[in-house]
Amino acid sequence: MVLVYFELDDDIFFENEIKHGLFFDISQDSFFEQHSVIAEDLEHSQFEKRFHCFGLDAQGHGIITVRFTYRSNRIRIFGTGY
Repeated sequence: MVLVYFELDDDIFFENEIKHGLFFDISQDSFFEQHSVIAEDLEHSQFEKRFHCFGLDAQGHGIITVRFTYRSNRIRIFGTGY
């Protein structure tokens, strides 16, 4: 079993929840969805590599895009939306 650790900035993610209606646990789930795809964000990767995870919402609302980076062996989520 592989352990995966997530982290986020609470203030930024609270704003994201209001704007996009997605909660942190739903965003995390998209990483484990069997058809998820991870792509590097070449446009926003000046100082650290950034990525997008495209996965299905487990609640059946559609495809989620999660914007994230890797920091200190953790997945740091900084945005998500449909």
